[in-house]
Order: sequence, then C-alpha cells, then structure tokens
Amino acid sequence: MNKRRGFSIWPVVVLILMIAYMLYTTIQRGNTGNYSYTQFVRDLEAGTAISQVVIEPNQELPSGTIYAMKDGKQYSFYTADVGRVEQEMLDHGYTNYTTTDVVRPSWIEQNIVYLIMAGALIFFLFFFISGQQNAGGNKMMNFGKSRARMTREGVNNIRFKNVAGLEEEKEDLEEIVDFLKNPQKYTKVGARIPKGVILVGPPGTGKTLMAKAVAGEAGVPFFSISGSDFVEMYVGVGASRVRDLFADAKKNAPCIIFIDEIDAVARRRGTGMGGSHDEREQTLNQLLVEMDGFGVNEGIIVMAATNRVDILDPAILRPGRFDRKVAVGRPDVRGRREILDVHVKGKPLGDDVDLDQIAQTTAGFTGADLENLMNESAIAAAKEGRAYIVQNDIRQSFVRVGIGKEKKSRVISDKEKRITAYHEAGHAILFHVLPDVGPVYSVSIIPTGIGAAGSTMPLPEKDEMFNTKGKMIQDIIVSLGGRVAEELIFDDITTGASQDIKSATGTAKAMVTQFGMSDKVGLICYADDENEVFIGRDLAHARGYGENVASAIDGEIKRIIDECHQEARRIITEHIDVLHSCAKLLIEKEKISREEFEALFTDKALTDSQ
Repeated sequence: MNKRRGFSIWPVVVLILMIAYMLYTTIQRGNTGNYSYTQFVRDLEAGTAISQVVIEPNQELPSGTIYAMKDGKQYSFYTADVGRVEQEMLDHGYTNYTTTDVVRPSWIEQNIVYLIMAGALIFFLFFFISGQQNAGGNKMMNFGKSRARMTREGVNNIRFKNVAGLEEEKEDLEEIVDFLKNPQKYTKVGARIPKGVILVGPPGTGKTLMAKAVAGEAGVPFFSISGSDFVEMYVGVGASRVRDLFADAKKNAPCIIFIDEIDAVARRRGTGMGGSHDEREQTLNQLLVEMDGFGVNEGIIVMAATNRVDILDPAILRPGRFDRKVAVGRPDVRGRREILDVHVKGKPLGDDVDLDQIAQTTAGFTGADLENLMNESAIAAAKEGRAYIVQNDIRQSFVRVGIGKEKKSRVISDKEKRITAYHEAGHAILFHVLPDVGPVYSVSIIPTGIGAAGSTMPLPEKDEMFNTKGKMIQDIIVSLGGRVAEELIFDDITTGASQDIKSATGTAKAMVTQFGMSDKVGLICYADDENEVFIGRDLAHARGYGENVASAIDGEIKRIIDECHQEARRIITEHIDVLHSCAKLLIEKEKISREEFEALFTDKALTDSQ
C-alpha cells in the first residue's frame, strides 16, 4: 500500500516540471505584456526616456525581441522586423543600442519537451513492469501463507451473554475459558485441557457465535478460518497453510484457532479418485500432525464447527485432537424465548406482540430462523410506514419464512382454484382430526414462492425429540389427504400431489429400512450407508441385501402407503360436509385462519346434535 502511494507522486512531479518549462519559455526574460512598439517610438521621441536598447534577432529573421532599459527597469516587446526598429532609432538619432547574434537554441532546448515525455514514458513502463513482477513474486511467496483472520483481545465484543438458548453448551465451554485464563489451576493437578472442541449441529444454531463468545470471554487472540481456505488445486498448498497457521498461533499463544465448516478439509480419507482429493488428504494429514503429533502446541485450542460430523475422518475425532464434541441443537421453547429477547433489541414492538406465543409456535426454528423472522417482521412494519412491529407483521413473516411469499397477483382459473381449494381442505381436515400432527395454522389457495398452488400450514405446539411410529403414519395420512380429496370430489386426479407422494414415500421407506418399524422386514437397518458421501457411493455402491429382501421392502412400503391412503379416505369421507364448507370458504376468501377453520367443525357438531 505504501509503495503505491510513493509511486503515485511521480506523475505530479513530472507534470510540474513540464509546466514550469513551458512557463519559462513563454515568459523568457523580462515583462512583454505591458510594452509595445508604439510606446517604444514615443519614448524615442522623448529623447531621454530610454537609456539602452538591445536588439535580439530570432533564428527566423527578420523577427526578434527588443529589450529597452527605462527608468532602471527592463522592458521588452516582440517585433516582426528588427530592421524597421533599428531604422526608427536612427531616424530619431538614437545610437545607444547593440545587436546580439542570432539566437540559435541548442538541440536540447529544441527537444526538451519531447525528451521529458519520452523519459516519463520509460519511467512509468519500468516501474509498472517492476511492480507487476514484485506483485507476482509476492503472490507466489504468500501462496502457502495462512488466510486466517486474527482478532485480538479487546476487538471481539461477543460474550456468553450474547448467546441465548444454549445454556448447557455454554457450560461445556466455560472450562475452556477458565483454562485460558488460569492454566496453572489445571496443570498443577496434572490435568490436560482438551486440545480441541468440535461443535456439531444443524445450520443456524449458533456454532460460530459460540466460538467467538469463547474467545471474547477468554480475552485471547482468535484465529478464524474456513475449511475451504486450506484447499487449492496445487498440491502442498493446503499443508503449507496449516503449518503457517499453527506457527502464527504459537507466536500468539495462548489463543484459539477456529475452523468453520471443517468438513471441507477433514473428510474421510481414502474415498477420492485423485486430483483435489489428494490435496485434501495431504492437508488433513498435516492438520492431524499439528493437532497431536510430534510438535508441541502449548496454549493453542482448536475449535471447529460442522453440520456433517458423519463424514469426518475418524482420526481427527479421537481423543488428543478433538477431545470434546459439543452438540449445538435446535433450541427448545425456553431457548427460543431467550433468543427472541436478543433479536428484538433495537426493534420497537407494539402492545399486541406476544413473544411467549411466538416462541411456542416456532418449534423447530433455529437462532438464525428466529433472527430472520424478526427481521422480516421489521421490514414488513417499515413497508407499511409504521415505526413499530405488530403481531400481524410477525404472523405474515411466519408464513413467508415457512412457505414463501404469496403471489396474490397471479391469475388462476376458477377450475384450478376449485381443485386447489378441495386439495388443501383435505390436508387441513386430517391435520385437525389426527392427534399428533396438528393443529392447523392457516389454509390458503394463494400460490407461494415455492411453486405450490396453495398451502396448509400446521402449527406444532410442542418440541419433540423423536418421532413415533404412530406419528409417522399420521404424517403419511396427512400427505395423502389432498389426493384423496381430489379422488372423492372430481373423480379424477392431478399432478398437484406429486410432492406429497414423494414425502409420504420417503417417510414409509425410512420406517421400513432405517427405523425397523415393519414386522415383515424386521429390526434390521437396510438404509444406505450415509458415510459413503463421495463419488464412490454413486458409482460403486454395493447394496447390502439381496433381491428377496428388496422385494419385501418394496412390498412393505406399498402396504404402508395403501393403508394410509385408505385411512385418509375414511376420515375425509366421514367429514365430507366440512370438506365442502372449507373449500367453499377458501374459494370465497382465498385464505382462512385457524379460528375460521376450526369454526367449521364447531358448526358441524352443532348440526349433528340437532
């Protein structure tokens, strides 16, 4: 940067020199702007006004310059004929003049401008080529340097108080912070602090934020780098960057090295087919050596984050490298409430906003999802010209985040609208009737940003750590509700249920092959090996069972789907009146809320009792 600043002054210097020369050649000697031939003749007639005259002919005769001394000052003017001026002086009897030789400028004076321009051009070319060579050399020299960004103590303002909803995870990492602050407390009793901590969890749960909070609490330098920054197409570059990273860390120990998305460099070895995979394996080997090899890395703690821990090489997960595995999962209802408190700071809220209700109705949301939800709500409020967020803004943003923006301007025929209304009404009835999958949050026949003609959005009211067989069966039944409604009402079917059928098939297949929920197939896992995540899975994957088992699996999947289809048909037939009422209301209003939908069942119950 300094070199470029120093180099930029030379054009200014050259320009100043050229301007100075041009001014010099223009001004020459004396002042020629306030004296003329007429004044000169008038002074000659005066007799005593001019004391001395010098005639300086030019090379282009008969022109020249006349210099006259008057009152102790020198004046000059240009004339096209020096002979006429000389004759004028003789006519007036003035003889105190001298005539110099013809001014013949030197070759340098004649070509000074061209010489300066040529010199400046050579100068610029020389420094440009030299700068390019130096830049190329620097790039080559820095190619194997670490790309990690170091944040020093005092710059990182993130603390554990900025991380909400991860209380147990923070407790696991407080020991790391305590060791970095007071290492003697542990070393005097022979304890070894974990050399590495890997944060595992779904995207958006706060793994990177947690690592920054550890560095902020400890008050130590924090090196952050992405796993993809190590790997290049040139073999050996990644390993060199790993060595350089740990060399920098040793100079700043105690410190923390954080590798985000470590699965980009630490995938299981021996699964590639050459090329960049060889470079990745060399990089991983160097990382393994640096973390727990012959070298000594006192005071360096390596933290990493990934959402694909299943594909990491076993060697990097063993004790001595990543000693601890901290699971950063999706927050529960209390965690979501705490996260909402963090993300509503700086956002004015209306009196009707209920954060407790939002936390209850956002089951499955991560911290990033909640931040996005509140940001979308703030955008919606600003779009309406309000200075605060109301509950309706959050409700609309919840739908946008969940199923995409509604395309209300899209023109739909009455036939398609009627088919979509019955399709979504079929889903909604099953969501309401089945105990483990509802209730319904909203039903809409407005096309959304995900390409769907309509949507039925459920509202999970509780957090669930695992699925049961009964709930998975109900999920399949709900998925088939739209197709069943089309069959009952139109005596025909459409392609609108394609995604529903795909979802139902995937759930049924997982029940049979992965979760052992089929009596005929048994408690055996026939699912594909998820560890084979490289090209080899697609090219050379060997199925771990024979044709008879494959046939049995296919039969069980079909049986589950058929039984769920029949159950969906039975339930919707039983509530056919609600199906018609819901479809009619959807055609009229295009979108109905939970209260409006549940009122249809209340009206049906009153009608049946009468």
